[in-house]
Amino acid sequence: MESGSTSRQCTLSDFDIGRQLGRGKFGTVFLAKTKKSNFVCAIKVIFKKQIVKNKLEHQVRREVEIMCHLQHPHILQMYSYFHDAKRIYLVLEFAYFGQMYSELRRLKRFGEHRSATYVYQLCDALIYCHKMKVIHRDIKPENILLGLNQEVKLSDFGWSVHAPSMRYVPFVHLWANEGGDLLLFFKLHMYMDSQLEYWAFESN
Repeated sequence: MESGSTSRQCTLSDFDIGRQLGRGKFGTVFLAKTKKSNFVCAIKVIFKKQIVKNKLEHQVRREVEIMCHLQHPHILQMYSYFHDAKRIYLVLEFAYFGQMYSELRRLKRFGEHRSATYVYQLCDALIYCHKMKVIHRDIKPENILLGLNQEVKLSDFGWSVHAPSMRYVPFVHLWANEGGDLLLFFKLHMYMDSQLEYWAFESN
């Protein structure tokens, strides 16, 4: 599938829907495949009633617009989207290994090489976003997925913004695992203007 809207609007009948992959406050994600080509993907189902109730129409529209324009190996790809009377459907790349957070809890800690690889891939994705004038604003392990080769797939652009001027954007997150290890857990401070970008990783 190609990202963005297609010449023929998709409908739910174009897909075989499989098991539930995850559930959030405003939507549920299912494993799916296209009936025509057996292409495996994920479909995020969002109920319009919940979006209207919480006044998130603009946020959802912005997420769709931003994700449709991002093409990067370490950003979860949105292939298409469609809607019916009650629901919005986002057709997304399937991240085989799921959330980084779940993988971390399973392994207890990541090795040094793996941690360094994840940091590099995440930074590569963020640098691309910034070149596209997009600020994610919600970096955390739950929003970082792992693909078939356990590569980083940055996801969930619900709080992201398109900021063409990007004068100054404070961006702080603290990652910490249950044991307090410092392998992939850092404060990320980001200060940006139109010409300069500073990154600082501070261990905690």
